[in-house]
Amino acid sequence: MSTLAAAPAPQAGSARITSWRLLVNNRLATAGLVLLGTILLLTALAPILPLPDPNATAPADRLKPVLTAGHLLGTDQLGRDILSRLLWGTRVSVAVGFAATFIAAGIGSAIGIVAGYAGGRIDNAMMRGIDMLMAFPYILLALAIVAALGPGLMNALYAIALVNIPFFARNVRGVTLGYAHREFVDAARLSGKGHLSIILTEVLPNVMPVIVITTLGYAHREFVDAARLSGKGNLSIILTEVLPNVMPVIVITMSTTAGWMILETAGLSFLGLGAQPPQADLGSMLGEGRAQLFTAPHVSIVPGVMIFLIVISLNVLGDGIRDVLDPRLRSGALARPGPVTEVARDRTAPASTADDAVLVIEKLETGFRQGGEFIPAVRGVSLHVKAGECLGLIGESGSGKSVTALSVMGLVASPPGVIRNGAVYVGNEDVLSMPETRLIAKRGSRVAYVFQDPLTTLHPMVAIGRQVEESIAAHQSISAADCRKKAIELLEKVGIPDARARSVHYPHQLSGGQRQRVGIAMALANDPEIIIADEPTTALDVTVQARILELLRDLQRERGMALLFITHDFGIVSEFCDRVAVMKDGEIVETGETRQVLADPQHAYTKRLIACVPELGTGARFLDRVATLFAEDKKEVA
Repeated sequence: MSTLAAAPAPQAGSARITSWRLLVNNRLATAGLVLLGTILLLTALAPILPLPDPNATAPADRLKPVLTAGHLLGTDQLGRDILSRLLWGTRVSVAVGFAATFIAAGIGSAIGIVAGYAGGRIDNAMMRGIDMLMAFPYILLALAIVAALGPGLMNALYAIALVNIPFFARNVRGVTLGYAHREFVDAARLSGKGHLSIILTEVLPNVMPVIVITTLGYAHREFVDAARLSGKGNLSIILTEVLPNVMPVIVITMSTTAGWMILETAGLSFLGLGAQPPQADLGSMLGEGRAQLFTAPHVSIVPGVMIFLIVISLNVLGDGIRDVLDPRLRSGALARPGPVTEVARDRTAPASTADDAVLVIEKLETGFRQGGEFIPAVRGVSLHVKAGECLGLIGESGSGKSVTALSVMGLVASPPGVIRNGAVYVGNEDVLSMPETRLIAKRGSRVAYVFQDPLTTLHPMVAIGRQVEESIAAHQSISAADCRKKAIELLEKVGIPDARARSVHYPHQLSGGQRQRVGIAMALANDPEIIIADEPTTALDVTVQARILELLRDLQRERGMALLFITHDFGIVSEFCDRVAVMKDGEIVETGETRQVLADPQHAYTKRLIACVPELGTGARFLDRVATLFAEDKKEVA
């Protein structure tokens, strides 16, 4: 199991992670920033550095090797100092590359935003024009433009910018389509914002982290519709809703394609269509040095290495900028999680205090890293569940119930999750001390989960029967025929009608209750000792809820499994659970037999939860009771 040192507890008033800290924490991005900054600094200082005239020829000193006195990088075929020409040539190449990038980004992004946001005929007309440009190979198109305008650095700049406009336009248009009808854009419209305002403040920031064109459909997202419904004009919506979401893709595309622009500039100069003698740029230096490739390779290698360093530094810096722009990357939400939750090296692992239980949680502390801080979500949680017993874990949203449940099998996403203290015993084994491979093997075999939303937990592209078969095959070595037979039996067991025929259906073809039954079948596939059901009925209507609860209870009693049932409804707990543990702010505040807790709750929070369960016939007395309890709680807090 992967481990790490525990982070210090957050201090009061500690600052949230800054964009600069996030960028510096990315070592590759930092290396790219330092490398690119060094190159740009040297080129900026070229006019005041003690360098020879880059265009002064000295035939007597031609083709001097690297580290020659007075010529650090040697001389070229005309005796010109390579270091001087390199710095001055890099100035030209970088200036042309970035200028072309800004021109292409500005024009292309404007076309993409307007086309994606407007849709209809405007979108069709603009994109067909872009398609016409993309129909030509861009290098050949650039060569044709330069040939028509004549050789020269500025003409090369115009050609490169023009042939790259379609790249930006299609990228930004695709991203804009995805945001133009999102809920927050619709809300901006409802507030009276115009199209231009919506694009700048709502859409542009959301599109910033997107790099590839595969993210499509921003123009008709719900928040853009909400902005329209608010009465915003088209210009206001574009500025405040669309443009802010599209801005990230513009910036990141510019950072990642600037290097390509520099390569294109160098390519045209290499062919003699860019910088003209005696002006130096990296491409012309490469072209002039190719004749000496075997006799004096440093003449062409030096500018080649400079091009490589510029491009690689831009690419790794672009990745770092993406991390800075996307708040989800700050929190680790988009990071690839490890196979198990990280556990602190200095974790305190108390011994089990319930030897007759199949699941024991002892003083569990799980939290999330934010920058250098550890923010606890669960503190000192201790629970145990016996075989054949149902323990209800109840609390409001955000109380730490799901984090506790996911910690049992190391399923809290890391980054940013980390288990800092405590122990989890399945049988007599401490789960948090298990090797990674052993812990993964326990998932689904000894401990199984039933999650809240079956539509998101089931694979949308795989038939339900196949998904149940995969759950079986993951832990059992049986033939394909036997695996399919068992999968059909499980679907029948959980009440799927005509299970054999329905097994080839996909999740979207089933009702919510049927999808949840499939999830239960997958949980039962390997006869686990423990099932953790994390609010499995929240997404279902009342009638289906009752059927799913009855199914779970019957299966638990039939198989003698331990069931940890997570909910926020004391009404369900009263009918379904043998014992109950009440959770508030990441801590267990009360535990006991369900009947005892319901009859005589000890903690004020428990009393409020029970009071919030409506009773038939109480009428206005129900509201009076709730109001009285909350008023008493306010007095206690005061």
